[in-house]
Amino acid sequence: MSTPRTYEVRTYGCQMNVHDSERLTGLLEGAGYAAVPNGEQADVVVFNTCAVRENADNKLYGNLGHLAPVKAAKPGMQIAVGGCLAQKDRTTITERAPWVDVVFGTHNIGSLPVLLERARVQQEAQVEILESLDVFPSTLPTKRESAYAAWVSVSVGCNNTCTFCIVPALRGKEKDRRPGDILAEVRALVAEGVTEVTLLGQNVNAYGVEFGDRQAFSKLLRACGDIEGLERVRFTSPHPAEFTDDVIEAMAETPNVMPSLHMPLQSGSDRVLRAMRRSYRSSKFLGIIDRVRAAIPDAAITTDIIVGFPGETEEDFLETLRVVRESRFASAFTFQYSKRPGTPAAVLDEQVPPEVVKDRYGRLADLVNEIAWEENTLIVGRTVELMVAEGEGRKDAETLRLSGRAPDNRLVHFAAPDASLGTPRPGDMVTAEVTYAAPHHLVADRVLAVRRTRSGDAWEARTSAPVAPSGVSLGMPAVGVPAPLPAAPACG
Repeated sequence: MSTPRTYEVRTYGCQMNVHDSERLTGLLEGAGYAAVPNGEQADVVVFNTCAVRENADNKLYGNLGHLAPVKAAKPGMQIAVGGCLAQKDRTTITERAPWVDVVFGTHNIGSLPVLLERARVQQEAQVEILESLDVFPSTLPTKRESAYAAWVSVSVGCNNTCTFCIVPALRGKEKDRRPGDILAEVRALVAEGVTEVTLLGQNVNAYGVEFGDRQAFSKLLRACGDIEGLERVRFTSPHPAEFTDDVIEAMAETPNVMPSLHMPLQSGSDRVLRAMRRSYRSSKFLGIIDRVRAAIPDAAITTDIIVGFPGETEEDFLETLRVVRESRFASAFTFQYSKRPGTPAAVLDEQVPPEVVKDRYGRLADLVNEIAWEENTLIVGRTVELMVAEGEGRKDAETLRLSGRAPDNRLVHFAAPDASLGTPRPGDMVTAEVTYAAPHHLVADRVLAVRRTRSGDAWEARTSAPVAPSGVSLGMPAVGVPAPLPAAPACG
C-alpha cells in the first residue's frame, strides 16, 4: 500500500477563511491526503489567503518565494493558492510565482483536489476562478479543528458597498442557507460532542433577505435554543444598519445565546460614516447599544474601528472617541486605515498623513484599553462559568493556570482546581471566582466546581486516538478553535 501524500493548509485572515480551511482539509483527506507530521515538509502546501490585511500580497509572495527552492528540491511537491487574494489577483499569482501549481477562488474551494490532480497530470498550472458560488461550502466535507466549538455558516457574501471593503467583490452577493440545513448541521455537531457554535456570516442580521424573511435570524437564534445539549450560541458579525429589536429580544430570551455582541462601529463621525457608505449614524449605533444593555445588562459589546479614513479630521476623530466613551466597549479591534486596491476609498482625495494616523491610533488604543480595564474591574468578585479552552493561555505553563471563556466571551485564566474537583479538559465547564482584572483578560484564583461535559469527552477521545496532527496552520493569533473576535476588519 502506497504512502498517502501529505498536506498543510496555511490560513490568513478572518473567521470565514478559518472555516473555509476546515472545508479544504476535509476535502483533501476525503481525496486520500494525510496531514503532514510536525516538523516535516508537506507534499502539498495550500495558502488560504486574505485580501483585507495590510501588505497581504507582499506576505504571500514572500512565503511563496521561500517555498520555491524547497519545491525545486522535492520532486512532486505542489503549491496551491486560494482565498480572497487569489480571487482578486488570479493569473497574476502564476505570473509572479510560476512555481505555483493551482490557483482557486472563494467560490470553488470544492475544486481543489481535482485541480491538484489535473496540474500533476498535465504538468502545468491550473487557474480556476468562478464569479459565483459553485457549491455552497457547507455541503463540502469538513475536518473540524475543535472537538467542542464549531463555526456554522448561515450565509456567504455581502450586499453592502462599504468604500473601504473589498470583501463583497471577492465573496460575491449574499447567499443564504435554508434554516433547516443550518439547524441540521448544528444538531449533527452536537451529536459529535460540540457544545458551542458560532453562527457565521459577513452580515448575519441580513440573513433571510434572500428568501424573504426579515426576522429569519432571530428565529434561527430561538431555534438553536431548542437544541438539547447545545450550551452556547454566538454569532458574528452583524451590521448596525440592519440590526433589529427582534434579534435583541431573541438574545435576551434564549438561554443558550450568550451575552456577547460584536458590533462594528468603524467610525463615530457621521461625516466619515457617510463617506464609508455605512448606512447608519452614531446616534443609531448608540441607540442599539442602549437597547442591548437594557435587555441584557451584563452583555459584553466589542467592535471594530478604523482610524485615518480619507478626509478624517481631528473633529471627526474626536467624535469617534466620544462614541467609544459612551459605548463602553469590552474590547475593540482598532485599525490604521491603509489603501486596499480595488476599493473606492483607495482613490479618494485627502488621504490622511501616516504620522497623523499613527498618533490617532495610539490615542484611541489608550482609551479603549482604559475603558476595557474599568469594565473588567467591575467583574472582580463575581462567580462565572467558564468553558475550558485549548491554546488560548499563552503563559499558562508559566503561571500554572488554565484558560477559558466566560459566557460574555471574556478570556479568563484560572487556577488549577483542587484535585478533589477533578482535572478539567478543554470543553469542560469550570465555575470560578474572578480575583483580578487586566485590560485584555481576567484571572480567577478560586475554582469552585468542575463540570465534565460531552465536549470534554469528545476532546479526550480525539486527543487519545492515534491520529496525525492537523496539517492546518493559521497566520493569525488564535489557533485551533473559533477565534472569539474577528482578526481582520469585519465586513459588517
